[in-house]
Amino acid sequence: MTGLALVAGGTGRLGTQVVTQLVARGVGVRVLTRDPQRAAHLVGEQVEVFRGDVRDPTAATRAVAGADIAISAVHGFAGPGRTTPTSVDRDGNIHLIDAARAAGAHVVLVSVVGARAESPMELFRMKYAAETALAASGVPATIVRSTAFLELWIELLTLTAGRRNRPLVFGRGQNPINFVSVRDVAALVDRVVADPATRGQRFEIGGPDNLTFDRLASMVAAHRGELTKPRHLPRPALYAMANTVGRVRPELGRQARAALTMDRDDMTFSDDATRTRFPDLPDTTAAELLPLPRL
Repeated sequence: MTGLALVAGGTGRLGTQVVTQLVARGVGVRVLTRDPQRAAHLVGEQVEVFRGDVRDPTAATRAVAGADIAISAVHGFAGPGRTTPTSVDRDGNIHLIDAARAAGAHVVLVSVVGARAESPMELFRMKYAAETALAASGVPATIVRSTAFLELWIELLTLTAGRRNRPLVFGRGQNPINFVSVRDVAALVDRVVADPATRGQRFEIGGPDNLTFDRLASMVAAHRGELTKPRHLPRPALYAMANTVGRVRPELGRQARAALTMDRDDMTFSDDATRTRFPDLPDTTAAELLPLPRL
């Protein structure tokens, strides 16, 4: 498929990588964003920037009009106020699905490994609701599920390291979690966009690393030049955060509940089936993103 691709969330961490890979293949891209200034790094002959919000069904309809495929790389996990998993990951994606059906466009929906109706994490429940709506819509579609973004968590641990180089870990930090590089996910999205034979299928992608947060935090610290132990925000503090300030600031409540889930549930993963189908996909390790400094 080489026509026009609409990328919702095209200015974010994943969306930027997707736009870059599509443009490299000669695909015209329309980026849907609430803030065109955030798309400044994407401007080029093949890129059109469209101001709009997936939470607005009229804007979604206008953005998808004329496109051959709509790619959803949006998420509302960390947003304040009206930017929530419910308003973005469920309702916003449903607006895109409805717009794609009206435009006769295909859809590629980026979701999460572990999405299910009964998940303790709102983001996972809302992603699953969008998957369910997409399956019922009759729109030709492919779903890509990924594990936790490695670059995101490296950035968060780096930001909390402070002058003493001790990243902050929520919870015990001993639960193995699968992390995947954003560029690996973008490569899979690019493959399924180009291959209409993947419509009606779901692909799950993870990375080669099942790491505890303590291990990842230690790697971040070592990359910064000094091996130190992370700090921890204990579980009782997370419960208190979810049930006190989290009621006033829902985004903090979501983060606390997500941290408790990631500290407790099985978050390991193997994506052998997807990599058998796409054997040339990159398989980026944490060590590649966090090379140790030369001594």
